Amino acid sequence: MNNQAKLKINRAFIIQEIQDWSIIFFGLFLYSVGWTGFLLPNGITTGGVTGIAALVYFASKVPVGITYFCINGVLLLLSIKILGFKFSIKTIVNVIIITFLLSVLQTIIKEPLVKGEPFMSCILGGVMCGLGLGLVFNFKGSTGGTDIIALIINKYHNISIGKGLLMCDLLIICSSYFIFQSIEKIVYGLVVMGVTSYTVDMVLSGARQSVQFFIFSDKYEEIADTIIEQAHRGCTILDGTGWYTKKATKVLVIMAKKNESVTIFRIVKNIDPAAFISQSSVIGVYGKGFEQIKY
Repeated sequence: MNNQAKLKINRAFIIQEIQDWSIIFFGLFLYSVGWTGFLLPNGITTGGVTGIAALVYFASKVPVGITYFCINGVLLLLSIKILGFKFSIKTIVNVIIITFLLSVLQTIIKEPLVKGEPFMSCILGGVMCGLGLGLVFNFKGSTGGTDIIALIINKYHNISIGKGLLMCDLLIICSSYFIFQSIEKIVYGLVVMGVTSYTVDMVLSGARQSVQFFIFSDKYEEIADTIIEQAHRGCTILDGTGWYTKKATKVLVIMAKKNESVTIFRIVKNIDPAAFISQSSVIGVYGKGFEQIKY
């Protein structure tokens, strides 16, 4: 691969990273608006590290910021050990961004965006928080806190991220009764938890599907090397014959997650815009890098 081709690929990689971070930032913004615009002004207790920090504050008057950063610090150490340092860098940046957004939005939004409708605020706040989290997770990010626990559970067990969050948040929300002595607060919190978890799973359900690629290109070697290097997916090269031209050709076969399709298309387009690509959905893919073999 010559220097010009490498420069072109690196430029495309940088552009892709900028696009991914833009979507992550938008997801964090949605999450922050859902929290500060609908939940916090109505006194609705939610799960996550923010929920724990709020409970600690109401019980002992320890500032929310101190509890928030202490808990995230411990969880980030687990993240580095289990999920990897690269993932943890994104998490640290995301925690800083969301802390900034929450602080700024709390000074701007001083009243509920939907006044006198706590149940409607639960629904809208849960949808916005779930949509924001789904976008962040879809692009390999995290807001820290119990998200890390959910991702660790998802890594080792066949439990969706949304269900992992649900289990963690259920314990936090029910604990609020010991402080507020209010069943109504618990009910509102459970509604937010259910809506958020369902929305996260809806956003991620498409991305969890697997797809199969057939790529026909004269630059198959360069495409295969780049997919392995950047998309971290294996490639199989088959011998074929174009019956119209009667010429021998090479066919790249790739199995990938649906949310990796954009990355693969970008790689192929940057290397060979004239390549012929076939993409199809598959019912199940089992083996290394995918689901475990089930029987």
